Amino acid sequence: MTQPPTKTPEVLQVRIVAPKKILFSEAALAVSSTNSAGKFDILPEHANFVTLVELAPIIITKVNEETVKFQFPLAIIYARNNKVNIYTDIQLSITEEGKGN
Repeated sequence: MTQPPTKTPEVLQVRIVAPKKILFSEAALAVSSTNSAGKFDILPEHANFVTLVELAPIIITKVNEETVKFQFPLAIIYARNNKVNIYTDIQLSITEEGKGN
């Protein structure tokens, strides 16, 4: 009797990118955090998603089910096609127009 082929579990390819280096780059089962709307989880096959995370932990569940936690003052999370890019150390500057500087 033949065994049915085992399906490889879907995973995410997660990268945390700072301006001068990549802080994390591994396969993962999930990315979890909190944004202005509340808690969220990104799982394989997630819809396209972009969010801003401020001062909230970003928890990555690795394929071996270990979790790693990162926290940044500000991060942008972009998920598309099972790839999650997290951009950190972002410098936002707000300029006021019409001040004659």
